Amino acid sequence: MYTLDHPWLLFLLPLPFLVWWLLPPYREQTAAVRIPFFEDITKAAGIGPTEGSVVPRANLLQKIIGLICWVLVVLALARPQFVEPPIEKTEPQRDLMLALDLSQSMDTRDFRDPEGNLQARVDAVKTVVADFIERRPNDRLGLVAFGDAPYPLVPFTMDHGTVRTMLADTLPGMAGPRTALGDAIGLSIKMFEQSQAPDKVLIVLTDGNDTASKMPADKAAEIAKDNNVRIHTVGIGDPAAQGEEKLDAAVLEKIAATTGGRYFFGQDQNSLADIYTLLDQITPANQKTLSWRPRIELFHYPLGAAVLLVLAYHVVMWLLSVGAFHRRDSEAGA
Repeated sequence: MYTLDHPWLLFLLPLPFLVWWLLPPYREQTAAVRIPFFEDITKAAGIGPTEGSVVPRANLLQKIIGLICWVLVVLALARPQFVEPPIEKTEPQRDLMLALDLSQSMDTRDFRDPEGNLQARVDAVKTVVADFIERRPNDRLGLVAFGDAPYPLVPFTMDHGTVRTMLADTLPGMAGPRTALGDAIGLSIKMFEQSQAPDKVLIVLTDGNDTASKMPADKAAEIAKDNNVRIHTVGIGDPAAQGEEKLDAAVLEKIAATTGGRYFFGQDQNSLADIYTLLDQITPANQKTLSWRPRIELFHYPLGAAVLLVLAYHVVMWLLSVGAFHRRDSEAGA
């Protein structure tokens, strides 16, 4: 699309006509003496009379070129531009961290798939979380694995393929046999420090109680709240178990309540899938679209055309004057 950055300058187009119409031509009067014998005096002095003043007359071509050049100069001052189609950039407004428990208990085969077959907890988690990642194309995602200690597997990124690949390569026990839930929340908060997203969400999935953290989970939840990080907790263990394998649902509920999140409990792959579907609904897509239209300046085209017209006119006039001079010389020689 073509446009003018200063279209109001087009009001200058009739300015030459207004000047010609309103301002009188320049005139000058000088004192003179009229004598009846002027011719006798000039003869006696040996000089001949000459014309007084010569007023150069503009030819039609000069008037046309002058008018065209004025229009071109005013058009250049108005800054013609070509506005290109808009370029849109989408910025995510949410950073979402997935913290997964990879303690040795995640290898327990007590989860049933949709066909009713028993499978390891970690396999069900991988399937459901991978599907959840697929449904979050507009969020920056990160991945943390925790066992004896938390480990950052993927920093916040829009490369969801990398997140899915790292998720598929995880194994139970790779982070240690125990569960460091509080430390995992602490590491996630640290990874949120550089985040500029207005919405920060942490989803923690675990199947046991906190037995290895240096920072208590409830203290980590308070720090998360102070840093505007909302935590949703998902428990998939056995609340009736004993020792390290017992799911501490009370702690998970407290963590979620402290930060304004929600606590969920999954018994099998179907219920776990329903949980992540609900999480997908309560964290709807949040993004900002920026639009920018590049502008290409075109003022040099009318300005250059005006300069070329003036140069071409003077070249033509010079050629005509040279031709007239040679014709006079030829006639004088004849």
